[in-house]
Amino acid sequence: MPESAGESAPTFPLHAVPESAQNDSSLGQVQPPTGAFGPPPTMDASPETPPAPFDPAHPDAPRGAGNGATGPHAPVLRDEPKPPAPIPDLVLTAPEPDPKPTPARGFDAVAEAVLGDDPVTTDGAGTQFLVEPMVRINDAVKAGRIEEAAALAERTVTDAVNALGAEHPEALRLRELAAYIAYLAGDPLRSFHLSLDLARIRHHAHDAESAYGNVQSAATAWRAVRDPEQGLALGRDLIDLWTGLAAEEGPAADDIEELESARARMGRLTERARKAGQ
Repeated sequence: MPESAGESAPTFPLHAVPESAQNDSSLGQVQPPTGAFGPPPTMDASPETPPAPFDPAHPDAPRGAGNGATGPHAPVLRDEPKPPAPIPDLVLTAPEPDPKPTPARGFDAVAEAVLGDDPVTTDGAGTQFLVEPMVRINDAVKAGRIEEAAALAERTVTDAVNALGAEHPEALRLRELAAYIAYLAGDPLRSFHLSLDLARIRHHAHDAESAYGNVQSAATAWRAVRDPEQGLALGRDLIDLWTGLAAEEGPAADDIEELESARARMGRLTERARKAGQ
């Protein structure tokens, strides 16, 4: 078909092929370069970027190619700094005092005085006549001659009361000794009554420490009473005085668990008395 006027067919530049290439173009032979190259590659397309390696510290971070977050100029992901934890207010407290050892009370205190190595002394003028019988009482207790010690204690208490008065400190101390020896002799009833009477005297004199020591002695003797009815009768008097001491400032208030233990024994005695009456 003839070409239309005004239109020309596209033309392509022709390059002369060297003659050696025409004559020696055999298959399987290496050809020298001809100096003619194909069309230039397209430079507009971005090179494909391989996916970023998996980071276990950031498992949710995108890893696909072409997302704008990879390559040599991609931003480096870093952990955002966390605000520091608030510092708690320092509470300034006074150092706790060293715990004081619990002093010996009740029969424990009497036993320490009797069995100790300290010489026997008396307090106050006109009491020297008590030293010699007290030494004899202590020696009898140490030797296990309890009946002899009990008889000596009874006579010495009578002498002290007659000479000094029933509530003189030395007379009270001798009565504590007599209550302890009665307990050793197997007479808890006498030991209980002597100790409870001393507790009442000390309580009326506002001597909380000594009164509580006598209550402890009475409680020790009370626990040695096996008859439930008798134990209930004695326990009521004991706990009545004990409760009054615990309501005031002093060692009885600081040692309330001992009072609770005595009340628990009253419950057991009540149950035993009920069963015995059936």
